[in-house]
Amino acid sequence: MKGQAGETPGRKRRSPGRNDTLVSAEMLEKAVREILGRVTLDRTWDVPYLAGYSRNGKTIYIDRHLPRSFITRGREVTVDQFLILHEAVEKSLLDELGLVYQHAHQIALRAEEQAVRAEGVSWRDYDRFMRQFIKDAGDERLNRIPPDLDIKPYRDEHDVAVLTAMQKVIRGELRRDPGGRK
Repeated sequence: MKGQAGETPGRKRRSPGRNDTLVSAEMLEKAVREILGRVTLDRTWDVPYLAGYSRNGKTIYIDRHLPRSFITRGREVTVDQFLILHEAVEKSLLDELGLVYQHAHQIALRAEEQAVRAEGVSWRDYDRFMRQFIKDAGDERLNRIPPDLDIKPYRDEHDVAVLTAMQKVIRGELRRDPGGRK
């Protein structure tokens, strides 16, 4: 008899637990670990609006300039897991259920917010930190775009300025030095 992936021969697969239907920070952490086991995280690119995903959904991109953590109320908080959750939920809703970006984004944002709060972190503090690093079409730090970045969110938002800037970067028409100047 063939076992489940990750199962040790001769041992039963452990179920998530009796209270797996309740709101639980522990279950959320396990879910994020499961997502991380299925995707690759890449922090080597410039990504408009902080994070995105590849067209095939196998890679989640987080902007290379976003710090991996921030300090709030005397505590260091790592941020990747929240963005990974958001992007994976959003991409799944787009691809599997055919939702438009705006609807998928709203659901993913709510999941991200709940994950932040489950960690005991203020959503206001987290959001304030993130907003500092958002890149748009005119941002001088938008130099390297992942070649397989899914552009559906930008299309659905009718964000012509970002799409045009991304195309210029990809085609090499917009050359900037490493210091971020044109």
